[in-house]
Amino acid sequence: MLQVIRIGIVGAGNNTRVRHIPGLKTQEGVEIVSVCNRSRESSERVAKEFGIPKTHANWRELVLSQEIDAVVIGTWPYLHCPVTLAALNAGKHVLTEARMAMNAGEAHLMLEKSRCNPQLITQVVPSPFTLRVDRMVQHLIADGYLGELNMLDVRANSSDFADLSSSLHWRQDRDLSGLNILTMGIWYEATLRWIGAARKVMAMTRVTVKQRKDAQEVLRAVTVPDHVDILAEMVGGAQARFQFSAVTGFSPGGEVWLFGTEGTIRYDASSDKLFGGKRGEKQLKEIPVLPPLAGGWRVEEEFINAIRGKEKVKLTTFEDGLKYMQLTEAVTRSALSGSAVSVEEV
Repeated sequence: MLQVIRIGIVGAGNNTRVRHIPGLKTQEGVEIVSVCNRSRESSERVAKEFGIPKTHANWRELVLSQEIDAVVIGTWPYLHCPVTLAALNAGKHVLTEARMAMNAGEAHLMLEKSRCNPQLITQVVPSPFTLRVDRMVQHLIADGYLGELNMLDVRANSSDFADLSSSLHWRQDRDLSGLNILTMGIWYEATLRWIGAARKVMAMTRVTVKQRKDAQEVLRAVTVPDHVDILAEMVGGAQARFQFSAVTGFSPGGEVWLFGTEGTIRYDASSDKLFGGKRGEKQLKEIPVLPPLAGGWRVEEEFINAIRGKEKVKLTTFEDGLKYMQLTEAVTRSALSGSAVSVEEV
């Protein structure tokens, strides 16, 4: 008989309710025994909706509970580090929502604490955009489809014009989101799986709407950019260009281009399809994802299997989470200083 793994939920945001709780409920021998949301009332609503037997008044109480074995963190980034550190100190396994942390310093602390507790499983919820095609892209690159990689081009822009009137969103609030900008971190994480990390970056950012009202109708300055351009040198030698924006009206959807000496690969996010072309061919054509290489969402299964010793966490490790937080902080440092920043030194 499987040993029952008892889960406590800290922060029942949309992804937790849509993905994590249902996903954990499908795992054999797993019980979600407690939840703590931002208020007692919202905790009770979630508990009622999903049949969770207990609510806690605060997250520290939940983390210290002897009734749980693992903590799933579904809060905004400002709590990812403190809850993770407390949970690991309390001997609990941790699955934390992306983005991993507020900044690279917090990510370093989380990784160091996890390494001090190797008996505990730690996992960051992975970037979901390219899960289906990741291993196919890796296969194509390893098989020499591109030849030598020269250039990576990532664009993840909104097709909407700037929203001039909406209230301050938590993603636009430094106190809640830290240095994270738009979808920058999760797109960079996806490309990490394909070609590795960036060595140095040069960035420019822009805040189009500089003030917004918060939930209390107080006008607040907005400092989180809504547009960013990044030039990068990758560890493998290629150059890269990234653009992320919420203010580019009529812009096409997200896409990634890989340009090599012998071939080109394009990933189209809107269709979740790959296209490619080799030297001598006249145009790109769709590259079917081979069934054995097709991936998908299995975050909760991977977390539980890792706790049971059936597999190791791959998507996403704290080591890779730190890498995208280093890029995130390096971008901000570069934008503020006007100079190139070494990602590895952040």
